[in-house]
Amino acid sequence: MTIALQLTGQNKDLGGGFIVRRLLPAAQRQAVGPFLFFDHFGPVTVAPGDSHDVRPHPHIGLATVTYLFDGAIMHRDSLGSAQRIEPGAINWMTAGRGIVHSERGPDELKGSAYVNHGIQLWAALPKAFEEVAPDFVHTPSASIPEVTVGDAQVRVLIGQAFGKTSPVKTFAPTVYLDVKLASGGVLELPPLAAELAVYSIDSPVDIDGVLLPAHTLALLAPSVAVRITATAAARLMVLGGDALDGRRLMWWNFVSSRKERMVQASNDWTAQTMGHVAGDAEFIPLPDKRI
Repeated sequence: MTIALQLTGQNKDLGGGFIVRRLLPAAQRQAVGPFLFFDHFGPVTVAPGDSHDVRPHPHIGLATVTYLFDGAIMHRDSLGSAQRIEPGAINWMTAGRGIVHSERGPDELKGSAYVNHGIQLWAALPKAFEEVAPDFVHTPSASIPEVTVGDAQVRVLIGQAFGKTSPVKTFAPTVYLDVKLASGGVLELPPLAAELAVYSIDSPVDIDGVLLPAHTLALLAPSVAVRITATAAARLMVLGGDALDGRRLMWWNFVSSRKERMVQASNDWTAQTMGHVAGDAEFIPLPDKRI
């Protein structure tokens, strides 16, 4: 079988009616390559007065990867970064030993209606890099390489594919592609990584004769090339990389290979010693349920 597993995900309310579709982690699968968290949000119209802001909160042991199709998000963190995230750019935030960040609607958009639509991934850091210094890198849309592959328009967001290399730096071999196919278009997708998956953003596609519905993550069989055919105009994300070097513990916003590190991070956040977002006194408290 070309498709080893299909995941449909679950809807999660992040507060204020901000609903995301969460594909990873799943009971059947923790990760695809380094990616162990996958949220697809929108398209949703943010009206004046809506509160889809994500208040300051901490992370350890992972990197967040934010990519927008529509809209805008204002990122701020405890390093002093202040970056407006817009469609087509890749925003890679390395939490490492600890970072605090917020994701809010830009001030200039709060008086008008706009559409937000995008994906946020978490990449687990290899064990040797779990405690690296935190960092935030914004790669603008214009710096992302694009290539035509048969009928497909492919943006190489992270990693290498079809002769193009993304400038985004990672800690392990990683692949992340944004693919557009016109109705009836075909993409011959080689096995670009040890673990690889395809996600349909908006329309069903055919993968070697198997229909993949929209909003479904298909984990591909290893070392197999596949033929993807669009039954209607479709946008796909391809993601994966080398398998994780061991299973990860995940609780709230923390990822680690060690339970004691998760406990320490929880205590540090309760004590408010992990850092602060300048000018933002709000924060998301630690959940009542402990590790």
